[in-house]
Amino acid sequence: MRFRAKIVDLACLNHFSRIVNTIARLAKTCILRLTVCKLYFILSDKVANGGASMWCELSQGNFFDEFQMEGVAAEHNEIYLELVPENLSRALKTAQSAKAVKIKLTNKHCPCLRVAVELPSLSSSSRIVTHDIPVGVIPRRMWNDFREPSVPDFDVSIYLPVLKTMKSVVERMKNLSNFIVIEANLSGEMNLKIETDLVSVTTHFKDLGNPPWASEDGCQSSAQGRDLESMAEACIDIKKLQQLLAGQQVNPTKALCNIVRKRIVHFILLHEEVSLQYFIPAIA
Repeated sequence: MRFRAKIVDLACLNHFSRIVNTIARLAKTCILRLTVCKLYFILSDKVANGGASMWCELSQGNFFDEFQMEGVAAEHNEIYLELVPENLSRALKTAQSAKAVKIKLTNKHCPCLRVAVELPSLSSSSRIVTHDIPVGVIPRRMWNDFREPSVPDFDVSIYLPVLKTMKSVVERMKNLSNFIVIEANLSGEMNLKIETDLVSVTTHFKDLGNPPWASEDGCQSSAQGRDLESMAEACIDIKKLQQLLAGQQVNPTKALCNIVRKRIVHFILLHEEVSLQYFIPAIA
């Protein structure tokens, strides 16, 4: 099992660093899955236990100048590592003006991801700062626990408002309640609501638009006969939503949300070569 990679382009390095930083804000520990073409950051708290889950996918070719890996076996050419993303994020922060960053899977006293940051120096010799990040190697028999979460048939799919706006609304609401109701319909309307014994606050968003698949056959075959104005809603933990919005450094070109009535809210943030999915289960 071998893995080594190198980033030379500073823009790619900073972009990769921002993604890892976003992941670090969403998950204390996560799984890094490596394949020949892609990297995945996976958080699979069991949704049944009320935990959020995350699936972030990036194409290695858009970030790395060199990328070599040999998986566990020829027919299972993948590596699954458990790590604390905050440690990787901290290591990459030292690399903001680096000439190059090399990442390598090593095994001295325990398995580690070694991040070697080559910094520019005035003399002819270069300075290299090395970080060893402990990782756990996930055995093959447990890989199935980290498959891409399936998206249940949703009642409504809608584009999100500007994330900064949404974030400031949610931050104000967080002071009033631990729970927030998200509701939306197929006419591009979405409301964020909190209701307590003392106060009831609703923020309305209009003209957000619904993704094209919202009314296609198949996933949404029932949409044809449905009332476009009728709202589908789910009540979720406001802290989990705030975490997603506050940690956002991917600057998505598209952000949308699928609501399965009273069951789950599924967020998808897309940015060119990165997709981040985040699932927050509804609170009964």
